Amino acid sequence: MSPSISIESAAIMFSNHAITEIPVVFEGCIQGVVSIYELFKSLKTGNVDESVATIMHHHYATAFADSFMHDIHQVPVYVVERSTGKLVGELTTKELILFQHYLTHTLKQINEVVKWYELIFDTAYEGLTVVDDQGVIQLFNQAYSRYVGVAKEAAIGKKADEVIENTRLPVVLKTGIPERSQPHRLQGQNLVVHRIPIWKDNRIIGAAGILVYEGVSEIYRVIQKMEQLDKNSKVDRPLISSDNTEMGTVKFEDILGESRSLSQAKKIARKAAASSAPVLLTGESGVGKEQFAKAIHDASTVQSGSFISVNCAAIPDGLMESELFGYEKGAFTGADREGKPGKFELAHQGTIFLDEIGDMPFNMQAKILRVLQDKKIERVGGKKSTSVQFRLITATNKNLQQMVRDGEFREDLYYRLYVIPIHIPPLRERMGDLPILIAHKLQQLAKHYNETEKTIDQQVLQWMKQHHWPGNVRELMNVIERLFVLTDGDHITFEHLPDSMKESFFLVKNKSKTRSHIHQKKELIEEAAKQEQEAIEQTLKQVQGNKTKAAKLLGVSRSTLYNKLARYKKL
Repeated sequence: MSPSISIESAAIMFSNHAITEIPVVFEGCIQGVVSIYELFKSLKTGNVDESVATIMHHHYATAFADSFMHDIHQVPVYVVERSTGKLVGELTTKELILFQHYLTHTLKQINEVVKWYELIFDTAYEGLTVVDDQGVIQLFNQAYSRYVGVAKEAAIGKKADEVIENTRLPVVLKTGIPERSQPHRLQGQNLVVHRIPIWKDNRIIGAAGILVYEGVSEIYRVIQKMEQLDKNSKVDRPLISSDNTEMGTVKFEDILGESRSLSQAKKIARKAAASSAPVLLTGESGVGKEQFAKAIHDASTVQSGSFISVNCAAIPDGLMESELFGYEKGAFTGADREGKPGKFELAHQGTIFLDEIGDMPFNMQAKILRVLQDKKIERVGGKKSTSVQFRLITATNKNLQQMVRDGEFREDLYYRLYVIPIHIPPLRERMGDLPILIAHKLQQLAKHYNETEKTIDQQVLQWMKQHHWPGNVRELMNVIERLFVLTDGDHITFEHLPDSMKESFFLVKNKSKTRSHIHQKKELIEEAAKQEQEAIEQTLKQVQGNKTKAAKLLGVSRSTLYNKLARYKKL
């Protein structure tokens, strides 16, 4: 009602709507409330011609339209817009009852889902356990109970290392790095296990342990079944072999990552591999375009042929034609006397991968187009055409569409290449894949350098998640190798990061980054400094103040230790 209407008119409104309270509104905003009690008092005195503004009160509850129902503690509540303050509705006992019905229905559905989860968890053949961030068992299924000989009820609430023999779940909690398909000795049995950290809001809140295979016999049975699948698909390849990447072969399972964007790229690539259509891989430098190209080749019908990779940006313009098409003997000064086949010839019955296709000289693009159309090449200095059959995969980190608009790339060639485009996401868009990538690289490095595997501190991983990674996976692999080589012990901590790398991790590369993001980085740096200071203090206490011994235990020089002590004002 308007504040200017009479008390008599208000009485009619009350009788027509059978309510006990009406808000008084002016220009859409609530001014007060008239209750039926105040109205009766006024009618009793006979002041029926006065405006309701004289009897309205200001003791009423309001809530914003975007508030949550669990914040409502009384009714009626008048709902207003946060920005304008205008009245948009009212919550009464009726709405609260409806909300209660909704909550009851939702709770019933959640309970049903929880029962299903409990049933699946307990009937799973694999042993499953989940621990919190302190390593205390929260979930423990029947299969795991059979393996360790401890009742589920007795295991829950205990530390994992008190229940599970040789468990490394505490290590995974410390590092945040998953340990997948690892051998494990438990109760005299050889098992294959997964140990998976559980992340939330960029911190570890727990870890899951999964017993996958029981003994080598079960593993071999699975391998035999997979070999049978390959035979049925008429694919002939050994399943037990050395590291694919060391052999130069890449399979889709070798491309690590479980993020939605990467999984979608791999899904499209698998479908593309089954066809002979040209594939255009796009993505920033270092995302793994050549890995994708090799995986597509390995899964295609021309996998038995050669995979020929050409970096278009690395070949000088004057040599581009002879490199791609080859040359006859005596074609030019300095040429091989016997001539030389070009990349397209070498890729016959195989795959040619033209990397950085956006850097191909404009005059060469027409010749490439002709080869794609005719599937014939003519060597430099030659007169005879040779037929070639190949699978074409191209890649670029440039925007070819914009280059076409700018006249820097042939439109007809672009549409020849742009048949099955696959975009490979940058690392910063799939930070959830960091632990998997790091774990794999650390295992590779331990094997390569013939050293024991090293672990990485959880907080180092957290800091890595703050980095922009302009060099993507290639940059990450280089950083991990550097840390592996420079770290003397078996555990990589923040202290092992070179000063230049520490600074680069916290450098603000984008001016549009929010203040909260900068504040978060500042907190991380302060926390790191605090932990470093505590570590130094504890070590000095352990060696009774002997700085030489302390420096040796900390893995730093004596002068570095003195500098740090001066920085923390402990001298």
